[in-house]
Amino acid sequence: MSTVYAGPSADSVQNPLPSATAVETAKVLAEVELPTISKGPIIRRPRVVAAVENLGLEARAVARVQTLAEKYGRGPVMLAMPGRKMALVLHPEHVHRILEESPEPFATAETLKRHALKHFEPQVALVSHGAERSRRRETNEKVLDHQQAIHHMAEQFLPAVREEAQTLLKQVDAAGGTLDYSSYYKAWFRVVNRVVLGDSYRDDTELLELMETQRARGNWAFLRPVDTEARDDIHTRIKQAVAKAEPGSIAAYMAQMQDRGESATSPDEDAQQIPQWLFAFDPAGMSSYRGLALLASHPDQLEAVRQQIDQEAQQHAPLLPLLRATVLESLRLWATTPMILRETTREVEFENGVMPEGTTVLIFAPFFHRDEKNLDYAHTFSPEVWNHERTREEWPLVPFSSGPAVCPGRNLVQLLTSNFMAEIVGQRSIDLLSHDLEPGRLPALLNNFSLKFHLSER
Repeated sequence: MSTVYAGPSADSVQNPLPSATAVETAKVLAEVELPTISKGPIIRRPRVVAAVENLGLEARAVARVQTLAEKYGRGPVMLAMPGRKMALVLHPEHVHRILEESPEPFATAETLKRHALKHFEPQVALVSHGAERSRRRETNEKVLDHQQAIHHMAEQFLPAVREEAQTLLKQVDAAGGTLDYSSYYKAWFRVVNRVVLGDSYRDDTELLELMETQRARGNWAFLRPVDTEARDDIHTRIKQAVAKAEPGSIAAYMAQMQDRGESATSPDEDAQQIPQWLFAFDPAGMSSYRGLALLASHPDQLEAVRQQIDQEAQQHAPLLPLLRATVLESLRLWATTPMILRETTREVEFENGVMPEGTTVLIFAPFFHRDEKNLDYAHTFSPEVWNHERTREEWPLVPFSSGPAVCPGRNLVQLLTSNFMAEIVGQRSIDLLSHDLEPGRLPALLNNFSLKFHLSER
């Protein structure tokens, strides 16, 4: 749903927010937005990720926002972009406010996001607004069991996690002990296919390839025409999976909700929610793989994780809080959604002025996650920051966003990633081959595509 903007009001004209200069805006575009978008906001471009890592562009992006924060203080600051209204958030309190006041007046259905996601999920809750968003969001929350740390179907999901991890370890052993991202990614998505669609979809690479192709088109947003035939093919395959309703899968649970009349959405709308889950499990794989690098470079934390694995070994659905914290730290240190976007549905008053209706609001998560001027743990592996439910009074760490629009699959992601990682680090010694991570100062970006490990018997 797009916002129709009738022009500036007297309030926004007479009491405007601070505005960055044209030169400052150009630097934000060049140093913050361009590297982030070039990496691939919908699906990563490995070569660009490598270039951004090698050139240290992620650290430069954080430094650029720090410079603006020093000059403009609380902000937000409007960027001087011709033909487009965009505000950059600079203060922690405003991060909390904007995320808490989503989707009204800070809509999740931001314009560029809608153009990106229309390539494979135009009716997903994330880019919906009003009543449509409410019912689609309700379906996501019910199916993903978003309030529960342990999904009610966990005992049905976790055998697939364990089986695929064991298969991966056998492959690694056969390859001389080397684990690379390609092998990890394939194993991880075998888990995802089985959990979301059912065991018979374990090796369904056609759907995965279709999704990757459409996500690659989504990287270009409105600059690429929509391939409606491919998009329809994705939705047809997903509707077939829901109709098949393989026992133990999320698709089966969705089908049961439909049969019982418990779904707030139509079958067509339901099918449009599932591509978002398949999409979201890609960065989940990145974060858990980077999490292995954190543990490999922090032996004391790895030993604590192994002790917890042993303690919870007899549980059918172990909580594994230290591994969950490792995933959260991976997401804090190397955000997989670095640009959190909202769009104002009306004028919004801040202490420093009025933000116009129709403004894209940019929260650059790496700035808040890695600001050493305010966080003494900015560049270190500090899983203890996640040992409690973080509150509004604390610094905003938003690996899964926050507020009413928080990622509804965050707990399911943590359940699956932590148990998948547990199978690896619980049974194998793990050495990092490709990078030399200094525990006292972790890099601003860690290229998951080039990470390699050596696994050996413990």
